[in-house]
Amino acid sequence: MAFPPQFLDEIRNRVSLSELIGRRTKLVKKGREFSGLCPFHNEKTPSFTVNEEKGFYHCFGCGAHGDQVEFVKQTEGLNFREAIERLADMAGMQMPVERPQERARREKSATLHEVMEAAAQWYTAQLSTQSGLHARQYLENRQMNLEAQKFFRLGFAPNSRTALKEAMLSRKIPEALLLEAGLIIKPDDGRDTYDRFRDRLMFPITDARGRVIAFGGRALGDAPAKYLNSPDTPLFHKGRVLYNMANARPKAFDAGQILVAEGYMDVIALASFGFEHAVAPLGTAVTEEQLQILWKMAPEPVLCLDGDAAGIRAAGRAAERALPLLKPGHSLRFVLLPDGQDPDDLLKSQGAQAMQDLLAQAKPLSDLLWERELEGRALETPEQKAALEASLGQVVAQIQDGTVQNYYQRYFKNRLWEWGRQSRQSYSGFKKSDKKANQNKRFANQSGFNGQKRQLRSSNPQRGGDGRGGDLLVLTVINHPKILENEFDEFAALRLTSPALDRVHRAIIEIASSESDLDEEGLKHHLNQRGFSQQIGELEKSAQGDLDWFAGKDAAFEDARQGWRHLLARRKRKLLQDEVELAEKLLGEDLTSENLDRLKMAQKALREAEGNEADLDGYGVASGRSSGF
Repeated sequence: MAFPPQFLDEIRNRVSLSELIGRRTKLVKKGREFSGLCPFHNEKTPSFTVNEEKGFYHCFGCGAHGDQVEFVKQTEGLNFREAIERLADMAGMQMPVERPQERARREKSATLHEVMEAAAQWYTAQLSTQSGLHARQYLENRQMNLEAQKFFRLGFAPNSRTALKEAMLSRKIPEALLLEAGLIIKPDDGRDTYDRFRDRLMFPITDARGRVIAFGGRALGDAPAKYLNSPDTPLFHKGRVLYNMANARPKAFDAGQILVAEGYMDVIALASFGFEHAVAPLGTAVTEEQLQILWKMAPEPVLCLDGDAAGIRAAGRAAERALPLLKPGHSLRFVLLPDGQDPDDLLKSQGAQAMQDLLAQAKPLSDLLWERELEGRALETPEQKAALEASLGQVVAQIQDGTVQNYYQRYFKNRLWEWGRQSRQSYSGFKKSDKKANQNKRFANQSGFNGQKRQLRSSNPQRGGDGRGGDLLVLTVINHPKILENEFDEFAALRLTSPALDRVHRAIIEIASSESDLDEEGLKHHLNQRGFSQQIGELEKSAQGDLDWFAGKDAAFEDARQGWRHLLARRKRKLLQDEVELAEKLLGEDLTSENLDRLKMAQKALREAEGNEADLDGYGVASGRSSGF
């Protein structure tokens, strides 16, 4: 029903937002706001703020945001009406009078819940009867203990056409309700109705509140379908529900993680070994609706899939479904189990630690997409390489969020560059000495650019400008492209405020990502073809000072790289100093936890950057100079 605005306002006035949230996480008052650890994700430093005056909470870590109604929905798994009922009860308020048709629909829904609960209890009772002996033997063979059987309310549907139907009719439950609940089937030819589930191990499926809304049945004898689910009903749509989501939701909040297995038995096995934050789709690939449910539990759900062909296909389908829905901070991770095992097999053969080790190595969605596009491709000719790049472009185009799409473009460009570099090193390894080969291996293991520092550098790109330093960093690479073999990530991460210089910078990245064995002449040729000859001339004229010699083409490569790295380190430190000053100013103007965290992060990054300039011992000697800067 549509609730009157005055009623909703009164609920918000009576139920204190800070007291409501304070039941879940400890809040500390700071000025006009409260702060504390976010109840929606694991964190060590508080980033969660509650503003009682404005009536909202916000987490600067995971982006959670809302009011009293949203908080109850998120933490208790309720829909809007149910959240209102819960808050009204807290506030001591009576719910508004419903229209007759709304009341009838709600009462019918409540009646269907009662029918499903009665069926669940009956199936559970049948498991302990003589007819349920082979179902119990199956569970014993699968090493499922009684505690797990009781917790997940497992049951048994006897091999009888009408056993459930007769039991429910004897309890005065109308046949029409049994039909609507999907428990019995009415043949098209007019024959009598009969039980949908027969000779099957039964798994009750619940909604977010733990109410039984459907069943999954595993065949214990010969049957066309190994698993059979309830049909769609007024209570149940299989694409909008996850098995065990009511039990897993609070555990996922505590763990900061949600695991997605393929089937009922996998979820039960995971829970039995301590991974209680596990759910499963109902016999299909993860749907868009299920992804939204998962992202409300954790920002990066981990899909634990069998390591066989079917598991790999399931991973691909999940990736395709997720791409258009990606948003900052929300993605997927994947664990493909070894040797075609499922989680149940792995846990029982190797224990919980083996699963924990695999989860720690979960593959990001970006890596899965890269490997999927690379697999089975011939990449020997320029045309084949161009086809790979075009295919990656099509993948990126599916992402709707502009920010995420932009970062995926950069990621794939960097991977293309790295792949090309490794291919070149592999080829040249046949012609170079062991010493040179070892040097290449050392370069290949060089770590990338620290993302936290990149964020700090780009937080206020207009401060300071590019100046002479930006010109020299770009010009040195133009005259010594070999620098990119080891410093590509650093170069790609540069933030240049001059539009003209930034265009040259982006062009170099694009050229280096697609061309191999670039030298100074080759890079300038490509840049000239793109119309940058004038900008290159201007850069060379601007770098004619006594201290700029390392950027010239006549400088030895060792000196050019040393000078470039030293200049980059100084530039980083200057930007970090600017960030500290800005953070101090913002904190002085507005004493909030967000601004305090920003200052602490900036100060830490500046401390880490101190002393990171390149070692200048011997600098300039290779170029015939006695001194460098």
